[in-house]
Amino acid sequence: MSGGRRRLGRAWRRRRPLRTRLALSVTAAVAVVAVGVCAAAFLVVRSALYEQLDLSLTQSARLAAQRNPGDAPGTLAGECRFLAAPACAEVVPADPAKDPASPGLLPVDPAARQVAAGRKAPYYTNITVSGFPARMLTTDYAKGRALQVALRADTVEDGIVEAAGWLVLTAAAGVLLAAVLGYWVSRTGLAPVTRLTATAERIAATRDPRHRIELPPPGREDEITRLAGSFNTMLGELEQSVTAQRRLVADASHELRTPLTALRTNAELLARADRLTPDQRERASAALGRQLREVTGLVNDLIELARDEEPQPLVEQVRLGALVEHCAQAARTHWPAVPFQVRVPDEPVVVPGVPARLSRLLGNLLDNAAKFSRGGLPVEVELVPGIPGVPGSGPELTVRDHGPGIAAEDLPHVFDRFYRAGAARALPGSGLGLAMARQIARAHDAELTAEAAPGGGALFRLTF
Repeated sequence: MSGGRRRLGRAWRRRRPLRTRLALSVTAAVAVVAVGVCAAAFLVVRSALYEQLDLSLTQSARLAAQRNPGDAPGTLAGECRFLAAPACAEVVPADPAKDPASPGLLPVDPAARQVAAGRKAPYYTNITVSGFPARMLTTDYAKGRALQVALRADTVEDGIVEAAGWLVLTAAAGVLLAAVLGYWVSRTGLAPVTRLTATAERIAATRDPRHRIELPPPGREDEITRLAGSFNTMLGELEQSVTAQRRLVADASHELRTPLTALRTNAELLARADRLTPDQRERASAALGRQLREVTGLVNDLIELARDEEPQPLVEQVRLGALVEHCAQAARTHWPAVPFQVRVPDEPVVVPGVPARLSRLLGNLLDNAAKFSRGGLPVEVELVPGIPGVPGSGPELTVRDHGPGIAAEDLPHVFDRFYRAGAARALPGSGLGLAMARQIARAHDAELTAEAAPGGGALFRLTF
């Protein structure tokens, strides 16, 4: 049964909003402190009032013993039934057989006999005298006898009740104030969380990452503000990612439209091959194959661009010199009319990476340089080793052509996807080669930059 109640309590707490739970927690904490303080104050007041009454009883017992030294068992004073009367006083023998014939006003219990016999220390008790509350002191008197002294305790009891009433009111006011403060603290402290939640819900409903959380002025940062700032930063990255994705899809659809239209045209033309001459069929078949290769290359490039980083199991130590020679030889085969001049150091230059991906990067740079070379001028490739142990001085590879170069207005965009400068629009390509090269470089902790070469042409610099 108790386990079921605990489960229900946990389920109820989970269903409550964070603001409600925080307000309840603050209220409970302050209420516990207020009730504890009031309870402690009540005990202190009660103890102080009884201490004053006990002091009066002690003085009355001393005065009665001085006035009646060695009296026989019986009543010494019996007017304590009145509020303003002095203390009642009775002598109690240790042996009940020595009790007086008429009973006294004060009750006698076995503990009083033990005090009279000297076997128990003096003590205080709360009693009732003639229907009124009183307090009695039982103390030693003479050999074999004890003295009992009592005073009306009405004023003490009334003071305790009054103090209890005021303290209950104080505790109730404290709990109410704690509830108000708890609500205010939860509302104020969780305001940034509320804004963050509202922004997240708005983004989830509209799928628009342009929304931001309003931040307080500088100088008032706290943990919640830093969380909101981090959330805004994440939204900025998400917005850039969504924008880049939409731009990629739009550009890809635009670039695919032309070759797909040509593919469909040539396919429809070959479907009526019986109406074509052998030369026409040959040209249409060649065009179809060329367009298929273009579409295949474009799709492969898009798949490569969708990868963010290199698979770790494929990373190995790559000898850059041998890789550059291999890529240059492949470029000579693909561009037989363009000379390639390669300069690599004698000592091995080794970097961690994926050989196939680095080959793709170098191949794209060499193809781009060869595409713009003119008049039999060479493409110059040079590998410079870095300085071991010096941060920021890793190996550097440069690829330079002697073509028309890169216009100043095109230089910031040469690595953008599907971007093609004015001089390149008449040449074959999809505009993805350099974008892919930079992505591969960054995945290998390298930086690829483009600049105008001295004396004309373009210079691409790959720094590890």
